[in-house]
Amino acid sequence: MATENVTYLARKAALPVDGINPYIPEAGEEYMNEKQLQHFRDILVAWKKELMEEVDRTVDHMKEEASNFSDPADRATQEEEFALELRARDRERKLIRKIEKTIARVDEEDYGYCDACGVEIGLQRLEVRPTAELCIDCKTTQEIKEKQLAS
Repeated sequence: MATENVTYLARKAALPVDGINPYIPEAGEEYMNEKQLQHFRDILVAWKKELMEEVDRTVDHMKEEASNFSDPADRATQEEEFALELRARDRERKLIRKIEKTIARVDEEDYGYCDACGVEIGLQRLEVRPTAELCIDCKTTQEIKEKQLAS
């Protein structure tokens, strides 16, 4: 029982959003059934909502903190801080688009299978990376090829 609890807590910590519990499939349950699709849709919608709220907080923060410092060093520091925030928000904007694309796949019931080989990606991998489009084997192969091309 203690091992199951530790595993459950580790899986819960790996979810990209708070407030959603890991999916525990029942014995013999069909892969990517309605309950599972709804679970992943809930994760994706909550994750998108969190990211959108962060974008709003950044905009508000930049409006409130924008000052015209007379000291060039202070002005440069503020500009660098804003540039870092904008870079992070740009990455999140791209992630939001990927989440929206993934939600569409869930709605079309074309979710949870590897785009390269067609096998099941797996519930645990999808909970950690809900936008995953490749199984772990195909993703590993892709990363090896990318490293070889970069060399």
